Amino acid sequence: MADQEQAAMRLQVARLRQEHADFDAAIDAMEAMGCDRLQIQRMKKKKLTIKDRLQDMEDQILPDIIA
Repeated sequence: MADQEQAAMRLQVARLRQEHADFDAAIDAMEAMGCDRLQIQRMKKKKLTIKDRLQDMEDQILPDIIA
């Protein structure tokens, strides 16, 4: 992977980490306010999707090396 591509992927990873943290904070606030459980579950599902995308991108940047 070229340096420029890797830098772009690292930037995307940073954005996804921030988005994941934002969803986490939003979910905590919704739970504290007693929002609808269905809405909270939807937010958690979106957060999990972001985490999966984040993991996939991190794996592309640092692939597993079998020794």
